[in-house]
Amino acid sequence: MKPLPQHWRLWLASAALAWLGLLALPAARHWLEAGMSTHMLIQYPLIALAGFLLVAALPTRWRLRLSAWNAYGISGLFATALILAILMIPRLLDLALLDGRIELAKWLALLACGAAVRLSWQPAGWLVQGFFLGNVLPMMAVVGTLFESSPVRVCNAYLLDDQERLGQRLVWTAAAIGLVWFASLVRTLMRREAAAVLPAPSNEGPATTESRAPGSH
Repeated sequence: MKPLPQHWRLWLASAALAWLGLLALPAARHWLEAGMSTHMLIQYPLIALAGFLLVAALPTRWRLRLSAWNAYGISGLFATALILAILMIPRLLDLALLDGRIELAKWLALLACGAAVRLSWQPAGWLVQGFFLGNVLPMMAVVGTLFESSPVRVCNAYLLDDQERLGQRLVWTAAAIGLVWFASLVRTLMRREAAAVLPAPSNEGPATTESRAPGSH
């Protein structure tokens, strides 16, 4: 990943902080956390996006230090999968609405997820990316199925129909992410295969008169 110029880093940091400030406004928090679907499927990714932008603004030497413990993106993606598993626990959604400490921890965890994905996705390569998605996406689908099929509310703060909608949307979101990633993989492999079968450029120069007529003067 090429290092960004200084002015781009400053712009990204300012944009990320402004984005966080907007999301932290009471009106924005109330709207996003009023529904179970908007809480998990809109607020979660928006906070993670701020972390994604913030870490992109880090100086190159800082990112190199972070990459020392994140070979092939494994540590970062593993931590992201673990955090997402915890954040999908229904009880945490309730507690985040009632306890400011849990809400702060949720925000910090999502910022860390966005930062980890930014630092880890490209170094991970297709194999580690597939392993990561192969764990996270089925987990999302299972949680969504449980939400949709549960006859009782799993969150006291949200109604049963909102829970069922979130369950359906989690399953569809997991399927959509998997299809997009798989289509990107297939396209990349097809391009590599097409490049491999192209004839290699010839290094021979144009034929000279002597080569066309050996022995002639």
